[in-house]
Amino acid sequence: MRASMQTLALVLTAASFAAAAGTPDTRTIEAQWREANRPYDGARAALLKDVDAQAWQGPFSPDWETLAHYRAPDWYRDAKFGVFIHWGVYSVAAYKGEWYPRHMYEREGKYADYHQHQVDTYGAQAGYKELIPRFTAEKFDPAAWAKLFREAGARYVVPVAEHHDGFAMYDSRLSDWTAVKMGPKRDVIGQLAKAVRAEGMKLGLSSHRAEHDWFFSFGRQFDADVNDPRYAALYGPAHPLQGAKGEDGKEHDWTFVSDAYLDDWLARSGEIVEGYKPDLMYFDWWVDQPRFRGALARFAAFYYNQAAARGQGVVLNYKLDGMRAGSGTLNIERGQAADIRPQPWQTETSVSRESWGYVEHDSYKDPDEIVHLLADVVSKNGNLLLNVGPKGDGSMPPEAVAILHAVGGWLHANGEAIYGTRPWQRYGEGPTQVAAGTMQDSKTKPYTAEDFRFTTRGGRLYAIELGQPKDGRTVIHSIGADQRVRRVTLLAGGADIPFEQQADGLHLRLPTLPTGPHAYAYRIELH
Repeated sequence: MRASMQTLALVLTAASFAAAAGTPDTRTIEAQWREANRPYDGARAALLKDVDAQAWQGPFSPDWETLAHYRAPDWYRDAKFGVFIHWGVYSVAAYKGEWYPRHMYEREGKYADYHQHQVDTYGAQAGYKELIPRFTAEKFDPAAWAKLFREAGARYVVPVAEHHDGFAMYDSRLSDWTAVKMGPKRDVIGQLAKAVRAEGMKLGLSSHRAEHDWFFSFGRQFDADVNDPRYAALYGPAHPLQGAKGEDGKEHDWTFVSDAYLDDWLARSGEIVEGYKPDLMYFDWWVDQPRFRGALARFAAFYYNQAAARGQGVVLNYKLDGMRAGSGTLNIERGQAADIRPQPWQTETSVSRESWGYVEHDSYKDPDEIVHLLADVVSKNGNLLLNVGPKGDGSMPPEAVAILHAVGGWLHANGEAIYGTRPWQRYGEGPTQVAAGTMQDSKTKPYTAEDFRFTTRGGRLYAIELGQPKDGRTVIHSIGADQRVRRVTLLAGGADIPFEQQADGLHLRLPTLPTGPHAYAYRIELH
């Protein structure tokens, strides 16, 4: 960088720069951001040295050919169900979700109501930083959270360690904008990690920091605190998103990402692993931006090798084309798979229909929808990560608690058909077809009593009926007369089910069915 541009970056205030030149150029943005983070240069360099050393010490190295030999651990394949937690400063605003920090700076266009909400609620000059003192988390009880998640049937818990807003919920050596030093003034992740593991669950952590490179870019368009160099460590580079169509006719991402930002991202990711040793690391979608590929390979080799050195089986979630197939565990956001996938995978959805973070007056899903999704995903060799968004004070919305209790009750009675299972020769049968792919979950139509999902465990076959039969009779067509059935048991209650094998399938005569989510699991024992 040119020295003159560094000097300019240090002396320009948001107001003077906006008046003189409009949106800052890339050099100025980078100079401001790097200067704001200069106090952490030593700690960052030490972390990067450690990450790169461990990336070459073990069964993996930071190349995609080696990383493609990764295999998901058995604990993850057996777990099937986890809880995701989106909680941070954005929960204070409670307005349309965790992207509030970005859209509150959008004064015109599709999301202008966010900006108006910020002005009306907190004042015309209030930036995102003004919400941090309001994030006091006075009702945050990590032990109570962990107990609730265990009772819900979760086998792993994945709190967001840092979202796109750049506010770390963990104890970081690379930032002062953390929950330890501001807001709650508690190591939220550390306290929750201890509570989760005390309840016998695995700990996952998610980092959405990759998107922080551009997340606050709307604040570059006017005289906002995003342009003030004093706050560059919080608001990040805030480069404008840039896309353009290529010769293939597809939109490609050309957003600027500096080497310095990639180093910072890698150091922060490594710091999370070294500090909390998560059993699972989750990255959001923008790590598929081409500039991240090398840093991501370095992280993956480091994460896998340091875990292998202490005998820990770990999972690295990615989305879309963020990693080479087989080098991590694919996560399909708010979506499903069309058929059984050969490698373990995961889908994530929220108890909320509109958001991941807490939103006032939100709409919530019916427990039936969650249980049906769980059965479908597990039948196809996947896991379900179900998100909840606590309120800014740390209390859980009662609607979310009710859903977790309902899912937990169903799993308590029917978990034998879920936990530790593997796919059968086919995932299921029935008239309802899922809308496969990312962000498609709202397009799947409600299931019927003719829809079944199959799993296997210990030589037994399980059939989960995704609706309530109206006449006390049902037929499973996938089980033909050539498959000699010895016994059928309704898992909820343990009653033996009278059955007949006919040419069109296995006919069941059902007793009174249990209350709760309308999904009924049958254990089918064959000769």
